[in-house]
Amino acid sequence: MKTVQVIRRERFNAAHRLFNPNWSDEKNEQIFGKCANKNWHGHNYTLFVTVKGPVDNDTGYVIDLKVLSDIIKNRIVDKMDHKNLNLEVDFMKDTITTAENIAIKIYEELESDIQATGNNLYSVKLYETENNYVEYYG
Repeated sequence: MKTVQVIRRERFNAAHRLFNPNWSDEKNEQIFGKCANKNWHGHNYTLFVTVKGPVDNDTGYVIDLKVLSDIIKNRIVDKMDHKNLNLEVDFMKDTITTAENIAIKIYEELESDIQATGNNLYSVKLYETENNYVEYYG
């Protein structure tokens, strides 16, 4: 059976601070530089969610993109857009908000809802800047 990767792009803006609470302010600044700024900083994130699977003979879909869009909106964008990732996003609690950790948490947040559609989440790619991005495959 042939498989296809279906990819949905979403965007959100959020503030955060890279900070390990077990370290001193000096050590956080030494490790994370200006990203440890106590007054936060922000990014315009671009998120790519990839679902991989066989094409359904009846619909011609791997997954209905409207359904995928709704899942991402409900589970991610509504929770993260224009929020402080360190303070306001429940699934980021007690997590250092690096792009790596954000991608992992987004994957974990989406996985069960996508599985409930009968599909498998393949990857989450998160652009923090136009030059820096991470990708997580679960």
